Amino acid sequence: MPVFLPDPVLASPADRAACRASIRAGSKSFFAASLLLPPSVRDSAYGLYAFCRLSDDAVDEAGGDRAAALARLERRLSAVVAGRPENHPADRALAEVIARHAIPEALPRALLDGLAWDIQGRRYDSLSDLAAYAARVAGAVGAMMTLVMGVRDADALARACDLGVAMQFTNIARDVGEDARAGRLYLPQSWLDEAGIDGHAFLADPRLSPGLRRVVARLLAAADGLYARAEPGIAALPLACRPAIRSARAIYAEIGRAVEANACDSITRRARVGGGRKAALLARAVAPAGRRRGLSVPPLPETAFLVDAVLTHPAPASRRLPPWWNVSGQVVRVLDLIEVLEERDAFRRSAPS
Repeated sequence: MPVFLPDPVLASPADRAACRASIRAGSKSFFAASLLLPPSVRDSAYGLYAFCRLSDDAVDEAGGDRAAALARLERRLSAVVAGRPENHPADRALAEVIARHAIPEALPRALLDGLAWDIQGRRYDSLSDLAAYAARVAGAVGAMMTLVMGVRDADALARACDLGVAMQFTNIARDVGEDARAGRLYLPQSWLDEAGIDGHAFLADPRLSPGLRRVVARLLAAADGLYARAEPGIAALPLACRPAIRSARAIYAEIGRAVEANACDSITRRARVGGGRKAALLARAVAPAGRRRGLSVPPLPETAFLVDAVLTHPAPASRRLPPWWNVSGQVVRVLDLIEVLEERDAFRRSAPS
């Protein structure tokens, strides 16, 4: 039964602006897709992302005391959930989002669990093990975004988790060399063994090989399967939210295509999706299409705990999103974004190296 809670007044306009700046600097792909969200949903999405960004940065920048940094984050999250956030824009924004959308603590806590696994230097023997990690650092975010959009249906949540895991797999496939040079290796150890790659030797000297190309291609194929599983979930979202999620899915899947275009070389090259291609994907995402066939597939075993956490948590009062009637306005917004992306690409090409 829904719980009717007053809207919390915790995040100020300055806090929201700071969160928006955080996502714009930290993830151009996610920021581009977020511009298609209704404003009320967009502000909450920025609040979620800002805390995720803050958490990543706090651990990455902690030097040799990463465990202490994580412990501080855990205390900050407890304060956020209790409605007494610390004096930081991301904390206040997350507190507002959690209270307004009745987000169970298990979801943001899962994100910190994933960071703890990073600190431990955990390695992943199988794809299932890697999916368990991706469920925490990305699937949980997908579930929280679904709640922000006002949807608590189990099938929609499962598909959102599929999408988050798929995106994380794509990130891992793209960043193999960068991660290895930072002492991290996420590729399934059993796959590396089959390819004749010793993980410790690879971390000591990351080199491209035919076997590594096969492993990267295999992970991209796993991501593609999850992108396909996730697609019906988009049709379960409010119409006004579908273009943003569809475009995020398309842009991240396109990163995988860029990795493949680089012959799965994630060691000496970093795959990128240019502004023009992003703009085309965004424009295509505006059309309010979608299919629900395949929606009612059980969640991945690795993400089921996220869905269960939502289903056992009291729901908030329903809030209606703006109707999907201003299609011309959405098109104008996409055209404006295309112009910005093309100008940015033109500047990058003309800038001295």
